[in-house]
Amino acid sequence: MGSRNIGATNAYRVLGARWGILVFVLDAAKGFLAASVPALLTSAGVFTASLAAGVAAILGHVFSPWLGFRGGRGVATSLGVFLAIVPVPTLLAFLLWIALVSVSRRVSVGSIGAALAYPFLVFLLLHDDPHRTLLACITALVSLLVIVRHKANIQRLLAGTEPPLSRGGSR
Repeated sequence: MGSRNIGATNAYRVLGARWGILVFVLDAAKGFLAASVPALLTSAGVFTASLAAGVAAILGHVFSPWLGFRGGRGVATSLGVFLAIVPVPTLLAFLLWIALVSVSRRVSVGSIGAALAYPFLVFLLLHDDPHRTLLACITALVSLLVIVRHKANIQRLLAGTEPPLSRGGSR
């Protein structure tokens, strides 16, 4: 129904705020758990395992084999992954997302804006982290994926036809 996307925004529009928020939280939790579990299972190579598992969760969400390799845009899952790995820049990007959605009333504007800013936040704020360059590169690639997945939204934004997020969803 709706946009036929499995993500939180479509759930919000079709099923209402309660379900949309639940989908957002579950997608973020999926990413958080994927990036956190390797730290619980091993002490060697935890960073690499967490990053690999997190990226796998994002790719699995965006290109779900259960849905014919179609899926969501990866925003909430990416939020969860990077909250587990690099919380400070991730929280700042999430605050930017909230601000942009609040001002524009469009989730796509918040998602695209946060995705554009995120690699720079990682690079600027992790100046003492030995994984800084790798994280900046990976977050840039994930951000690019998120932006590419918003292609139709970008076209609607440019045409002035992107629908705003109504308060409380449709139910």
